[in-house]
Amino acid sequence: MIEAMPYKTEILFTIILLSILILLNSLSKRAIRRFGRSSSIDMNSRKIIFYLSNLLFYLLAFIGISLIWGVNMKDFSVFISSVLAILGVGFVAQWSILSNLTASVILFFNHPLRLGDRIRVMDKDFDWTGKVEDISGFYLFMRTDDGKQITIPTNLVIQKGIEILHEDVAETKQSVPEE
Repeated sequence: MIEAMPYKTEILFTIILLSILILLNSLSKRAIRRFGRSSSIDMNSRKIIFYLSNLLFYLLAFIGISLIWGVNMKDFSVFISSVLAILGVGFVAQWSILSNLTASVILFFNHPLRLGDRIRVMDKDFDWTGKVEDISGFYLFMRTDDGKQITIPTNLVIQKGIEILHEDVAETKQSVPEE
């Protein structure tokens, strides 16, 4: 006799896994949205984090479904280690796209830099002092004190020292009479 549903347990586990991942994804989006609002982070910056969290959950779903449906563990571990090696090189590479995305995530969660802040980028070759206008997935957009709009890759923002200036410092410099 032919069994009507030969893969009943695999289908059940797949549905359970996808349900859990969808629930976790919605909870993480809610937490990111709440954190973004409380830290007054621009919606465009939040979209980058939403995209990266979706990517993470898709990757987890792919790995979980592969394991549920019986992919050979030896082959799967070779595949995963190869992918992780490539990603590791990409994250460590100083000028790579992944490096900029990683720096954007770090700026989003761990750096006190916010839109509208007046900053000075500590660089021996350039004097970049101005107001942060936008932080995207790859660049920090800044208007300098002399009116120029510059873009700095986010990985350079992480590598260089950033001094967050207060508005009263700029006003004090302007109000001090020259001798």
